[in-house]
Amino acid sequence: MNIATKKPYVIYMAEIIYSYISIMKKKYPTIDTKEAIGKFIETDNFNKLSSGALHDEWFDELKKSNYIDKETGKKIPKETIKLLDIQRDATIKQLIKIPELYETKNNTLIEASNRAYQFLWRMCESYELWCKETKQPVLLSLNITD
Repeated sequence: MNIATKKPYVIYMAEIIYSYISIMKKKYPTIDTKEAIGKFIETDNFNKLSSGALHDEWFDELKKSNYIDKETGKKIPKETIKLLDIQRDATIKQLIKIPELYETKNNTLIEASNRAYQFLWRMCESYELWCKETKQPVLLSLNITD
């Protein structure tokens, strides 16, 4: 594959997450990727992602364009929209943030926090792997797959 490869829709959110975490690493140059993920979890962007609002905004844009892909001019298949909806639901479940749990240290907090961290790591890893496999000319600043 080459740089003209069309990005699969399921990679879009992985790319956004990767970008947010890369921004954290640039903002705090002495931290590692794990710490950057932790800092991202503390942001409003994480809250939008974990609540489903980020997906909802994307879906609203797609709906306004009658599900026509801006790059190709082709209609996005219903099956793809269903898959993106599943991705939204899985993201919410993996990143659930229960306010009371985040106020006290306990095993449930640690489990929820680890699950969120692992999910974000896997999303970043997926994005890097896709970029490398399709030879995308992007700057991969997290180097998760090295």
